[in-house]
Amino acid sequence: MKLKFTKMHGLGNDFVVIDGINQSVSLSPEQLRQLADRHLGIGCDQILLVETAEGRADFRYRIFNADGGEVEQCGNGARCFVRYVHDRGMTSKNEIRVETLSGVIMPRLEANGDVTVNMGIPRFEPREIPFIAEQRAPAYPLDIGGKELEISAVSMGNPHAVQWVPDVDHAPVLTEGPLIEHHARFPQRVNAGYMQLVDRHHIRLRVYERGAGETLACGTGACAAAVAGIQHGLLESPVKVSFGSGDLFIRWEGENQPVWMTGPAVAVFDGEINL
Repeated sequence: MKLKFTKMHGLGNDFVVIDGINQSVSLSPEQLRQLADRHLGIGCDQILLVETAEGRADFRYRIFNADGGEVEQCGNGARCFVRYVHDRGMTSKNEIRVETLSGVIMPRLEANGDVTVNMGIPRFEPREIPFIAEQRAPAYPLDIGGKELEISAVSMGNPHAVQWVPDVDHAPVLTEGPLIEHHARFPQRVNAGYMQLVDRHHIRLRVYERGAGETLACGTGACAAAVAGIQHGLLESPVKVSFGSGDLFIRWEGENQPVWMTGPAVAVFDGEINL
């Protein structure tokens, strides 16, 4: 199968974007892993598939992690998605409705080239995350190899466990992150976020992503961290979320309100691969 693709990134969180409307695409988990392999394939954190909407939306958006598993949501990917379909003339709209596994999102291309995405309403009930707990709480103890952590659990269409650290540069992201990702209390695994407070409108963040490992940036992770910080009274909207590769800007007005994320989306190159 000869497959056309575009390599894109949002703050270094990189994607292979595939048009599944104008070409026939059927990829096995093994082929997805091959595409994502940085030595034997193209290399990426996630594969994004553009498809025809099943309902009244403009498009359908499918997301596959580097391990070949399909997931519900990806914030940086959503920004790249609207940039991709707009730049290729697949739509003339600056704001589109896109179906995902977690519901409809509405990314909007701004005049300066950045993209704003309505990421939906965050969910905190344990059964909706999903997270095993008797009842909702602002924070939860989580045992990791005999060490007890305190995390906030939230779903931004995908599950996140957020914790505060004094310095993200020295946080145990690579050693502790995989243990949190596969913790038994998260039956669908989880993204592990490490957040450092800079001031009431600014945090630094690192995220160990489910199925991808640590990525240079994580859009849903930025939303989850900002929401957790606002809920705890440590942050005020809007929040600048700084990764080593750049910044995202998050707005959230509180319970039962959607989270808005703004940031860049960049096309790197087009290519073709035989699978």
